[in-house]
Amino acid sequence: MKIVYPICAGLDVHKKEIVATIAITNSQNVTTYKLRKFPTFTSDLNALADWLLSHDCRLVCMESTGKYYIPVYRVLEQRGLKPYVAHPKFLRSIPGKKTDPKDSKWIADLFKHGLVPTSYVPSRDIFELRDLTRYYAKLTNIRTGEKNRIQNSLTVSNIMLSSVVSDTFGKAASAILRYVLDHPNEKDIDFSQFMTKNLHATPAEFAKAMDGAFSPEQADKTKVALSHFDYINSCLTQLDSAISVLARRYRPQIELLVTHPAVTHHSAVRILAEIGDDMSVFPDSKHFCSWAGLAPQCNESGGKKKSIHISHGGMYLKPVLVQVALAAVKDKSNPYYAYKYQALSKRRGKQRAIIAIARMILTSIYHMLSQNVPYSTDLYQSYHHKQTAKSIRLSMPKIFAFLSSKGLSVVNNDGVVLNPTG
Repeated sequence: MKIVYPICAGLDVHKKEIVATIAITNSQNVTTYKLRKFPTFTSDLNALADWLLSHDCRLVCMESTGKYYIPVYRVLEQRGLKPYVAHPKFLRSIPGKKTDPKDSKWIADLFKHGLVPTSYVPSRDIFELRDLTRYYAKLTNIRTGEKNRIQNSLTVSNIMLSSVVSDTFGKAASAILRYVLDHPNEKDIDFSQFMTKNLHATPAEFAKAMDGAFSPEQADKTKVALSHFDYINSCLTQLDSAISVLARRYRPQIELLVTHPAVTHHSAVRILAEIGDDMSVFPDSKHFCSWAGLAPQCNESGGKKKSIHISHGGMYLKPVLVQVALAAVKDKSNPYYAYKYQALSKRRGKQRAIIAIARMILTSIYHMLSQNVPYSTDLYQSYHHKQTAKSIRLSMPKIFAFLSSKGLSVVNNDGVVLNPTG
């Protein structure tokens, strides 16, 4: 097998220890190995870098073991080495007599032959922005959980607040709920003091909806959930400020993304935090979509196609793109995605159609960032005119049938009666 990297190293990274193996191949393709173990303190990571440089080894490969590889990657990168990170499934060793030294030697052997597909590692700024946006998404999910718990308490207490307002956690509804919890013994509450101009419900309807009663246990649970809900909101406000500060560095890219239909500033920041601002790390848009987990798998054996579901990759990116896709198919000012969604959903179903629209949007984003151009509706005008003409052509038989049912007929300028297919 051809040796691609004559001098390289493989690292088996753990929480407390790193096992490093340097593979040095001479002109006769004979490889010698040098192995050492290092703790994971910063001084020891610098000692690892010194040891690698002393053997003129600048190419290092490691597997992405949780978060443990990140400080190793950063220190080696700062010291002028070229670290690579690979998914563990590409570095899986042959079963039997598995040890950490053998793992690091196996990684070095695979890497020296160029058999390791490396992963995309974002820059430090993108990494920090990604970390904040992912934490924001986690807190949002936790807040949704608290909303559900509060709503459950209202339901079992037969307080039908959700039946008279569209948002149980809106300004007026929240004020009523907190007032009732703070004054459990008050019977005749004047709900007119909580009315706002956007409310359609009347004070009498609120009184009827709030006719239930909290048990002491449900009241305590609701108070705790509301307190946690308020605290999460304050945390989200702080996170939003921190994200805004980091996102200023990528204002040109964000301004490009928001030109795309249904992409808001918030979704643009989240998308940019996941994919980064440098599209040159991906060979083309197809590799990019596959990396994001929006490409169907190729799994065929013996002429039989097995599961071709999309992969689990992009677990933070796909939800944002699906939200953008759901909004894009409803955007009447840019009907391209609506036409595509309608055509796909008839054949493949709504869920697969939305995933396909998300992939189209991601492909568009790839070209926008790689070419540094905004979204242009001119590229889709011909498709729009084509679909409009097609819909008119398909609706003509219905128009003729409707006129015939009314006792009318359609004639051309020569007085010839047209039939539905004419």
